[in-house]
Amino acid sequence: MSASSTVTSARMKKTAIAAARARATTKPARSRQAARRAATRRKLLLAAEQTFARDGYEAARLEDIAARAGYTRGAFYANFASKEDIFFALLEQTVGRRIAEVNELLGRHDNPQQRLRALREHYAQIAKDRRLALLSLEFKLFAVRHPEAHARLRARQRGLRSCGGDIVRRVMKSLGRSLAISSAAAATALGAFSHAMLLEHLVDARSLSDGEIRHLLGLFFDAVVAGEK
Repeated sequence: MSASSTVTSARMKKTAIAAARARATTKPARSRQAARRAATRRKLLLAAEQTFARDGYEAARLEDIAARAGYTRGAFYANFASKEDIFFALLEQTVGRRIAEVNELLGRHDNPQQRLRALREHYAQIAKDRRLALLSLEFKLFAVRHPEAHARLRARQRGLRSCGGDIVRRVMKSLGRSLAISSAAAATALGAFSHAMLLEHLVDARSLSDGEIRHLLGLFFDAVVAGEK
């Protein structure tokens, strides 16, 4: 091999080594950047959840959401296009989190009857979640007050609601029973009734005690999933 060839080969090796090192350095940097971005997004969503539940969608301000999360408006716009954008993202996160919780709960039981009892108990207890009820009300009021965004919200809610309905349908199927109504209707009714009970309690705590709410929710759950054999 000539001297020039040896030099060329050595340079190529150095270039390849340098490129490999650059890639190795860039990958962790990108991973750290992605992790920071995800953390920022989570904090903004939590701040939005708290702000919307406290102030309502109409009165909530981007500055308040960003400040509560510890960021500036610039950081907000780096993650979300608008207040409406983070509102819809919060809807998906909230419902998705509930569905994941129920799936995890049902996964603890092998017996169909145990799954049904666990689902009933979870439903009876979920009415304690004040923030969830207020957010649900905000989502519905948003749809009524913003007709131009109604179709978008309705489409997302239908997709998310179908997941909840599928959970009920699967539990019923494992018992050899079917619902008397559609699974989507069952999920809608169960959610609407639980939120209505909690809202009444928030307006006037004397109207319904926690025990009475759980009792009524249990009865309603039994009526919805009574189904057909």
